[in-house]
Amino acid sequence: MVSATVGKGTALGAALLSLLAVPAHAAVPGAATTTATAGRLPAPDMAGLDGVLRTALSQGAPGAMARIDDNGTMYTAAEGVADTSTGRAISAADRFRVGSVTKSFSSVVLLQLVDEGKLDLDASVNSYLPGLLPDDAITVRHVLSHRSGLYDYTNDMFAQTVPGFEAVRNKVFTYRQLVNLSLQKPRTNAPGAAYAYSNTNFVIAGMLIETLTGHSVRTEYTNRIIKPLGLRDTFYVHPATAIPGSHAHGYLTPDQAGSALVDSTEQTVSWAQSAGAMISSTRDLDTFFSALVRGRLISATRLAQMEQWAPVNSTQGYGLGLRRRDLSCGISVVGHTGTVQGYYTYSFTSQDGRRSVTALANTSNNASVLGTMARTLESAFCGTKATRAASHGAAPAERHEDIAPAITRD
Repeated sequence: MVSATVGKGTALGAALLSLLAVPAHAAVPGAATTTATAGRLPAPDMAGLDGVLRTALSQGAPGAMARIDDNGTMYTAAEGVADTSTGRAISAADRFRVGSVTKSFSSVVLLQLVDEGKLDLDASVNSYLPGLLPDDAITVRHVLSHRSGLYDYTNDMFAQTVPGFEAVRNKVFTYRQLVNLSLQKPRTNAPGAAYAYSNTNFVIAGMLIETLTGHSVRTEYTNRIIKPLGLRDTFYVHPATAIPGSHAHGYLTPDQAGSALVDSTEQTVSWAQSAGAMISSTRDLDTFFSALVRGRLISATRLAQMEQWAPVNSTQGYGLGLRRRDLSCGISVVGHTGTVQGYYTYSFTSQDGRRSVTALANTSNNASVLGTMARTLESAFCGTKATRAASHGAAPAERHEDIAPAITRD
């Protein structure tokens, strides 16, 4: 059974967000020059968005869905199924594993600790976690911006997609065990020398959160972000394996062409923890990123630091646990991507936070679906005129870095 829904309505949460004051923050060197407000953005292209989701299904995703919150107006689209065994249609209200979108939550908590005078971004990680790293030159800022040079242990863990996953599906790691896996390999660059995405960095972020607060990351996410924003579908359940409530199942694509998808829904995600173990919904992620850029979670100074972009490629930058993407229509949006076994997530907001979109396909290890789902941003922010401007040139091939970035197939 395959079903499709496209809807429009007034989202109470988004409407409340639209009434909040938006503190100004300083321009950041290296940031994109185009800043579009909701009033200047073209209307979302819902027909185009639904077409993107249908294309993802034709490429192997069991289901795909998206939600746009546009300054008080909500749009949703959904295609396919949340559960292949029952045929239940996927819904934009379903919960799912958000993967590396978790990194933005971890970064926000640490930046709040900077605001509170409990953390210095330019201090050595070892000053807070003595003896953890072999180089005192690696700072907190290097970790949050993926410029530490620490090897990403997932390159080896998931070099074989399904066997790698099954080996860790129910395993529980300590933070230090994960860091030690990284330290067994040479570093990719000197501290601060280059951007190189590594999950190791945000495992360290979790260690910093727990050391500085004396509480679990679950407690800090809940008290500092989830409760203040009224997020109803956002959880950190590690090391439990189930997604509570109505949710989309995740389906991992094996490396062997033609092999059956693997239901990867239940897992500890202990291999990621503070780098990728959160559960959420399209509504909650739209609320989170909108609130973030509107200054509800961190100070204007910290937000400006979060948006100091290191170049990733010709159309993307990375700040402190935050991505910037430059779209074909000249608009730049901020947020994060997420890959965890069985789920691809794109969650981004306009630079004023007035329009946000979160899109999800319930499969992974499928490069075609990954590239297709990136086009949800074009439909959401560029409207029907989502054609690449000549000045932008051809877009780089889409590839998540969230799991095993050295493995080109995912």
